[in-house]
Amino acid sequence: MTMYEQTIGCFFKSILIIDDDHELLCSLRDLLVSEGYTVDTASNGREGMEKQMAKPFDLIITDIVMPEEDGLEVIMEVRSANPDTKVIAISGGGYFPSRDYLLMAKELGANLVLCKPFDSISFLSSVKRILNSIETI
Repeated sequence: MTMYEQTIGCFFKSILIIDDDHELLCSLRDLLVSEGYTVDTASNGREGMEKQMAKPFDLIITDIVMPEEDGLEVIMEVRSANPDTKVIAISGGGYFPSRDYLLMAKELGANLVLCKPFDSISFLSSVKRILNSIETI
């Protein structure tokens, strides 16, 4: 795939970011939009799943520890309703160390896990890698 095809391809990829940290949510959204992705956001798992049921996404990026419906529940629902949707789980911890949450997320079907804080370069690289894996299947 040429660089042009990779660049144009991202304009057709839809991403849902679910996180209760408004500042991080906006930062990730702005970063992905600047790369040409179509991005929607939700501030908790319940809102995110309502959006996912109304319109499927190519990728869902979900925090783990959130009110109303946590990221682990989101992953289980996504795997049940739309198993082809790619999922990246992110966590900075909570009651347990973040690696414990991320291990559970991986076991429940997250395609990739990232521990907060992460830098924008590794985040974008992870998103591109996951979305490009859709095309190579």
